[in-house]
Amino acid sequence: MTASPSRPRGIVVRRLWLIFAQTFTVGVALLFIVETLRPEWLQMERQVGTVTINETAAVKGASLPGFKGARPDSYADAVRVAAPAVVSIDINGEGRAAHDSFSDDPRQRRQPSRRLNEGLAERTLASGVIVSKDGFLLTNRHVIEGADDISITLSDGRTAEARIVGSDVETDLAVLRIDLPDLPVITLGRIEDAHVGDVVLAIGNPFGVGQTVTMGIISALGRNHLNLSAFENYIQTDAAINPGNSGGALVNANGNLIGINSAIFAKGSGGSLGIGFAVPVSTVKEVLEGIITSGEMIRGYIGVEPQDITPAEVEALTFGRSKGAFISGVYRGGPADQAGVKPGDILVAVDDHAVTDTITMLDAIARLKPGSTTRLKLLRRKEEIDLNVKVAARPKAGSLPDD
Repeated sequence: MTASPSRPRGIVVRRLWLIFAQTFTVGVALLFIVETLRPEWLQMERQVGTVTINETAAVKGASLPGFKGARPDSYADAVRVAAPAVVSIDINGEGRAAHDSFSDDPRQRRQPSRRLNEGLAERTLASGVIVSKDGFLLTNRHVIEGADDISITLSDGRTAEARIVGSDVETDLAVLRIDLPDLPVITLGRIEDAHVGDVVLAIGNPFGVGQTVTMGIISALGRNHLNLSAFENYIQTDAAINPGNSGGALVNANGNLIGINSAIFAKGSGGSLGIGFAVPVSTVKEVLEGIITSGEMIRGYIGVEPQDITPAEVEALTFGRSKGAFISGVYRGGPADQAGVKPGDILVAVDDHAVTDTITMLDAIARLKPGSTTRLKLLRRKEEIDLNVKVAARPKAGSLPDD
């Protein structure tokens, strides 16, 4: 009896399938090992103009669990990779504050923090984060505003004078530069990998006592309506943040930067009450790239004044729709005015991006490129209309109210 001709083919197919299954299993196991024990291997370099920064690579369908070695209760490895890139900033001059705090009392918003050598030369302490071997570092704008001299001290004891490359009042970020060799550099994480409940570490120089590390979790993402800056998308954390932590790093369990610590909710002495806010790394990347390449942040502008109204009011004005930004004013002669936008319109989309409130409207318009044309979807009484608007450059902060 002769063998069936299909049998050899079946054996070959089965062997190929086993080889594929084994290869896939080994690959998944290796990826898990790399993510768990050597997450720094997933870093990549990206060019911003002539500057190189480190970022974590996106791994589709994979989370970044953090260091888990012989001491799973310790974050020493995360601190080891992140802390050397966090610096102390010593400011002489009219620098405003080593930390911003706010409370439910408007008189306590953005109050100056403790100063050293009161009565002599004004001296303020803050923190910063080195993001490039070329000497670029990030901090808060409010800590260097009006500064005459800015001195940087690294964790290894080296010092250098810093110059201001640029700042952005609307996100309270600033980029400085120092000239030192062999600089430690932090790796920029991805806000997409951050979740409420994740462990985070705040690294900085509070009260001038030296570098400290505090631990907490992410309490919320996308916090806004805090009246701290024009573009608000804050990470809220209960990691202790105190005066002098401003401009320092908020890192995840892998030691990757996910935010720049900027403000706390405080009463009385201004110490930490477990409600701190950090500018997210997504905003940090945009501002860093804008300042390095152009010396400033250039944002889109159409010349309208939005107003927050309740979802019920939006629903009443739109006959059933509960989301959108109410346009209370249109600047005469501006891009929106020339395109036919009128006070009382409700903006529901910019191109294909839905607008839910004033914050999302400002963010969507700011991302537009000046000189480009965008399509606005508006509700005017019972009618839905589309208008094409030529985008202008957003004026400097203070020259006009919000978009």
